[in-house]
This record gives sequence, structure tokens and C-alpha cells, in this order.
Amino acid sequence: MRQLYFDYNATTPIAPAVQQTMLPFLAEQYGNPSSSHALGRAAHEAVEDAREHLAALIGCDPEEIVFTGGGTESNNLALKGIAFGHGLAGGGHLIISAIEHPSVAEPARFLEQLGFDVTVVPVTGQGLVQPAAVREALRSDTRLVSIMLANNEIGTLQPIKQIADVCRAAGVTLHTDAAQAVGKIRVQVDELDVDLLSVAGHKMYAPKGIGALYVRQRTVLEPILHGAGHEAGMRAGTENVASIAGLGAAATVAARGLDASLERLEALRDQLLSLLRSGIGEKCVVHGEGAPRLPNTLSVSFPGVIGQELLARVPELCASTGSACHSETEAISPTLAAMGVSSDTARGTVRLSLGWYTTEDEVERAASLLLGAWESLQR
Repeated sequence: MRQLYFDYNATTPIAPAVQQTMLPFLAEQYGNPSSSHALGRAAHEAVEDAREHLAALIGCDPEEIVFTGGGTESNNLALKGIAFGHGLAGGGHLIISAIEHPSVAEPARFLEQLGFDVTVVPVTGQGLVQPAAVREALRSDTRLVSIMLANNEIGTLQPIKQIADVCRAAGVTLHTDAAQAVGKIRVQVDELDVDLLSVAGHKMYAPKGIGALYVRQRTVLEPILHGAGHEAGMRAGTENVASIAGLGAAATVAARGLDASLERLEALRDQLLSLLRSGIGEKCVVHGEGAPRLPNTLSVSFPGVIGQELLARVPELCASTGSACHSETEAISPTLAAMGVSSDTARGTVRLSLGWYTTEDEVERAASLLLGAWESLQR
């Protein structure tokens, strides 16, 4: 049974060029980047090359890139680093949105336990944060605003530049979790005007367990891992050279084919929706359909069924009912709940996310299988 992979938002396969770049650092090039001998220098050069490649992709200086163990660590470093950088004694105030990934929402809750105040701003029925809502939530002691760039479940793109304008006027630091956006759409830190931006390697055809945090120069950030001072003192621990090299290679590949990939994926996504609606009709609800979205993401509700039961009927299809972090439960996802989606519509939701290797034939097969499963559950 040939698998149909429609879960690219959960993780991507490692691209062949990325794998080839990594291989030498898993074998003969095993030096520690902090060592001064030939093997160490080779490892150091690989790390710095990768830093340059990722910086080129998002439009920043290489010195503003801090390599981390993944998107979750990057988000934790951003939130806790800003909070701790201002000192614990006075506390402070943070703003996040109601649809943030757990790697932002949970650090915010942790900081609440330490005495910080957290405001959660709502989203519209299309899953968008309103800049005016951020402005209304700002206080004189607000330390950080953290709003994701692209939602992992429904793919909506937040108006980060407009939110940045609000933050700039108030002198407040802005972080965006861009794990789902980097490598899929154009992401330039100066165009977004953010101070901190998180990257996750395994969302952009690099390995799991590697990520990065963009830190704008002069941003005061306290490390959350302390040790020998790696990554300019921002992230202690011997660098994961092979994976860092892989992330750099993934950034290079993404930069070369970004526009063509975006156009192709958007066409395939729209074709998939057209096929589904041809069998279901207008009761086939697309979450965030009226908002700007990622080109590869289709969050669709099948009427009269439960998403998990639907997917169970098509075991050859790899997809999820929402975020990979919540796909094993029938509970309504926080994102859909925040949007005001009814419980029946939310429970019938399936997230279909496409990627570089998705073909038109696979789109047609996936639609046929899903429609067949849906019809069988109607009987």
C-alpha cells in the first residue's frame, strides 16, 4: 500500500541535497567546532557557512542567527530570554494570541507562575489577530508581544508588519514564531520589522532537532542554557554540526525555488479543495478561507463525521485532524475554538498539508479516498 503523505506541516522529509551536505559531518568530519585543529576548523566553517545561508534566506546578518535544538527551544529562548533579561524582581507583562503553538503558550504560562502577567488576544472567525487588539492590550510594563507568522493548523498568515508598527510605537519587543512560514513563503525580518523570529528545521526539509532564533542586534536576551558560551553566549552546548549544516543547505534550496514552489503548491491545494467540494458541496468548510494563508495548507471540515474516524478509513493517507501536537484527541483544537468554530464542524476537521514532493496524481488519489471514506460514513 503506497503511502500518500499530506502531513508536511507536522514534519518534512529531509531533502536529498540536505542529506548529502550532512553526511560528511556524520563520518569523517567529526571535529568539535571549538577545537583549533584542522577537524575543528572544518566543523566551525560548516557552522558559519550554514549561518550565512540561513541569514540570506530571512534577510539578516549572520551574527543575528542563534542555532538551537528546534522551534520549541527557539520560542522558549525568545519568551523566557526577554522576560529574564528584564529581571524577575519587577515582573512584567507579555502578550500572545489565542492560537499560538504550545511552545509559545506553555512558556507564557510558566512565566505567569513566576509573577508575570500574560494577556491572550483573541482572533477573528478567520483566525486573524487584529493589530488594534494588540494595541489595546499593551501596558506600560509590556515586555514582549509574541504572535505567530503562520498558523500550523489552518495556515492563516498574521499581519505581523502592522502589529510591528503598533509595537514600535510603544517601544515593545516583538517576536514571531515563523516555524511554518520559513521556506514556504517570503520571510524577511526587516519587512516584518520583528526583533525575534523562530525557525524549525524539520518544517523546511532539514532534520528534526535543529532550529534557530533570529535576534535583532541590541535586543536584550538572557540565555536559558548556560555553559561554555557557544553561539555568542546565547546557547551553550557543543554545536550539532551535521544538523546545522543540513539547515543551511535547506535554506539554500528553499531560497532558489521559493517562488515556483509557492505557485505550484497553491495550485495543488486549490485543486484538492475543488475535488473535495465537487463531491461534498458547499458544506465542505475551509477554515480561514477568507484570510491570507500558506500556499500548502488546507484545513477542511467534512460534514456529519469525525475527522479521526474519517482518516481511520484511509490508512494509506498520512494526514492529521489538526496540529500534530493534538491529533490523537477528539477534543476541539484551541485554534478552532478561538475562532468560534462549532463543535460539530471542528470535530469533522482534517488538516491536509502539501509539500515539495506532492504530485497532481497524489492530490487526485487523496481526494478520491477521502470522498469515498466520507460517503461510507454517511450510510
